[in-house]
Amino acid sequence: MDADVSTSEQLTIGIDIGGTNLRAAVVDGTGSIIDIEQLPTPSSVNALETAISHVVGILRGRHEVAAVGLAVAGFITADQTSVRFAPHLPWRDMEIRDRLTRVLGLPVVLEHDANAAAWGEQILGPGRDAGTWAFFAVGTGIGGALVTDGRIYRGAFGTAPEFGHLTVVQGGRSCPCGKRGCLERYCSGSALELTAREFIATGRHPRSALAEHYHSAPEGITGRAVVNLAREGDVLAREVIADFARWLGRGLAVVQEILDPELIVLGGGVSRDSDLYLTEAVAEMSQNVVGAGHRPLARVETGVLGADAGMIGVALLAGAVNP
Repeated sequence: MDADVSTSEQLTIGIDIGGTNLRAAVVDGTGSIIDIEQLPTPSSVNALETAISHVVGILRGRHEVAAVGLAVAGFITADQTSVRFAPHLPWRDMEIRDRLTRVLGLPVVLEHDANAAAWGEQILGPGRDAGTWAFFAVGTGIGGALVTDGRIYRGAFGTAPEFGHLTVVQGGRSCPCGKRGCLERYCSGSALELTAREFIATGRHPRSALAEHYHSAPEGITGRAVVNLAREGDVLAREVIADFARWLGRGLAVVQEILDPELIVLGGGVSRDSDLYLTEAVAEMSQNVVGAGHRPLARVETGVLGADAGMIGVALLAGAVNP
């Protein structure tokens, strides 16, 4: 064995497969990331599974690991063996856990990406001090999870809760899930881009930096570009962020109405910019619940693990008994 290869039995690999990127990390028993690799998420079944095998091989070449956790943005069966449907991924009604266990030669734990991220925040973040709390993950899309008394709530068929695909606009923007008007089409990383393009198309603030950027390089209008320009004070980018905040607040209000949690943890890649929109989103949430001003509402906090929560959480699940 090479001298630089770790031999800790507590090391596991956590892989977070999102709609944009496949991120894999070697994680120790305390939840610390030791090593990390990232690839674009492939669009076909064979390419996706080849990418998983490839990235695990790279990390195993540098570390001795005991198991692999796979966090997937899609519907997982209640027994956590198969992926029923994943809006941004090619898997459809496919048995994944056992097949990848055979391919990788390591035990594989399969988990919904939001559940995995919530588990990371349950162990290492604000979820430690809450009895009933919800996780609201904002990335390429929206993921959700519910934790009660230290256990992940999965629902009867393993798909609960699905915040991102609640219909909020009848006949609204098309969604990769096949529906129209889903919440994640209005408040997610990809929604920032969609809203920016819609605002530009209507001629709003044509001299803004965001509009000028679009006309010179349309492909450069991304969620990250909107956030960066908003931080620079661009008026159109700030209006896009304000629209995002309104929709997020309405989504949080739905979570409050249905689940009545004591805490909502905001996670996902977009959460790292929560200083731009969280105050406005919480105000919108407070105004859109029944009995506003006359009932306790969940406190809303940003998770401590950011975009790494899914990798860390599923790696910890892979190294322990399922919660």
